Amino acid sequence: MNQNLSSYRIFYAVANAGNISKAAKELYISQPAISKSIQKLEDSVGVRLFDRSSRGVTLTSEGELLYSHVKSAFETLSLGEEKLRRSIALGVGHLSIGVSSTLCKYILLPYLKDFIKKYPHINISIACHSTNQTLALLEDGKLDVGLIGKPENSKNIDFYCLREIEDIFVATDDYLHILKLRGVEPDQILQNSTLMLLDKENMTRQYIDDYFQSNHIAIQDTIEVSNMDLLIEMSKISLGVGCVIRDFVKDELQTGILKEIPLGIPIHKREIGFAYNQNVRVSNSLEHFIEFYESYTL
Repeated sequence: MNQNLSSYRIFYAVANAGNISKAAKELYISQPAISKSIQKLEDSVGVRLFDRSSRGVTLTSEGELLYSHVKSAFETLSLGEEKLRRSIALGVGHLSIGVSSTLCKYILLPYLKDFIKKYPHINISIACHSTNQTLALLEDGKLDVGLIGKPENSKNIDFYCLREIEDIFVATDDYLHILKLRGVEPDQILQNSTLMLLDKENMTRQYIDDYFQSNHIAIQDTIEVSNMDLLIEMSKISLGVGCVIRDFVKDELQTGILKEIPLGIPIHKREIGFAYNQNVRVSNSLEHFIEFYESYTL
């Protein structure tokens, strides 16, 4: 396309008006400027686009062909502008969130339920990753926001704490009874049971491994999974001792389905919250999300 958009805009206006004078008034351009633009366009395409008469101008057959395409282009532009205005008015946007499957189920989804009610036109995509993977994607600018455990060292990440969580060990009465029959003392359960843990890529597992190392707890048999829901279900069928988050087994603890294993030295609570990359431009959708979670009460 050798001509700029303004040339086609003038051509389109003249074709619609059928008169250079009328088109000049609509476009707030002088008649000589319009005539010059039309002549330049005709020279560029190599054909006459208008037949001139005392009554005005009419499209030639070549002009009709060009007009059909120009008309379609301007209608598409007008439609795009209208959709843009509507999306701005409605607050349409997109938000990509990274979160572990566990935190997604127990923390993010209840939060999003209220957020979506307030901002129904923001499209949300959720990528389930470990905290470490989510942090890497945030730093690369591939996610807008992440729901993660508080990182120890991350210079570019802004972290907003939502709540604290507490890791505990649980088992059924049946499994604890089996350990008792084997002569395992209550303070030696972790060292002499099948421990069910998240895999080593998970930040929770790394936190628990640090606890074991700091307290000189040598573990033996382990089962590793990538999902805390599996740990809870496996604990409920007496497969072993599961390391879970207290809040996520409240019902099982209250009903006695699971029992908490007493620890001589408790595991310190951890912070979880939303995080985003300070070096990435904050979109309107993310701005709404930040404002919402800063005023949100779980």
